[in-house]
Amino acid sequence: MLIGVDWGGTKLEAVALSPEGDTLARRRVPTPKGDYDGCMAAIAGLVRHLEAETGRTGSVGVGIPGAISPATGFVMNANSTWNNGRPLDRDLAAALGRPVRVENDANCFAVSEAVDGAGQGASVVWGVILGTGAGSGIAIDGRALGGRNRIAGEWGHNPLPRPADDERPGPACYCGRAGCLETFVSGTGFARDHREATGLALEAPAIIDRMRAGDPDARAAYGRYIDRLGRGIGAVVNLLDPDIIVLGGGMSNVDELYRDLPDAIEPHVFSDRFVTPVRRNQHGDASGVRGAAWLWKA
Repeated sequence: MLIGVDWGGTKLEAVALSPEGDTLARRRVPTPKGDYDGCMAAIAGLVRHLEAETGRTGSVGVGIPGAISPATGFVMNANSTWNNGRPLDRDLAAALGRPVRVENDANCFAVSEAVDGAGQGASVVWGVILGTGAGSGIAIDGRALGGRNRIAGEWGHNPLPRPADDERPGPACYCGRAGCLETFVSGTGFARDHREATGLALEAPAIIDRMRAGDPDARAAYGRYIDRLGRGIGAVVNLLDPDIIVLGGGMSNVDELYRDLPDAIEPHVFSDRFVTPVRRNQHGDASGVRGAAWLWKA
């Protein structure tokens, strides 16, 4: 069987899949925040539990925020900052007594949707995650594209394309820069924009509810969001030209995106047409953990 582990900021989740993709067992525990060794022990415990429950042993793939640097062999770019600078793949292999494959969690999302999700059958799948932050992953023929520098798909920390004067320099980002796409097109960025325009501190779902009820301020915030997301996606379409775009994260549950987003992307695509499907993910919040398991797919 194939075991996948999703190393999230609030939970560690593990799943055991059959080679055909059937879920054999699944378990999650809270992430020991700030405790690297505690996370190692928790993951080892999850794997032992799945193997005891199924009576099988399995390969282990792990999706993490960030990536393993090819230069140092240590974790880099993780927003779970206690992982940065650690030889995570080697430590996990020692804890589990077997080799592990570690990949960026957004790439795991893309792999999951490419293998048996919304992007099944497509050669180039671009998975866009619009949640607390914003990122993306790329799968080519069902395999994660990490890139030479292990940053393929690091979309959220590029600047917003074609910014208007009132969008410069943009909000401060945790990465130390300002105006990153993440600060505009994440769910928290959407809520920030609405709050700055109205003074109301609302979460993204509440703003969407108001937009659907005809509230003019919420509709204006949604319009700005769609425009910015269209610009950000169009820039990548011009470089990657994927076969399909699959959305994940909390904002992917907004039905109106699938109606409005293609028209917002098209003006920024350097072609005489834009026909790339934009689809909702099929596996929901299980995509990351399933994609981690598929890292060992033959």
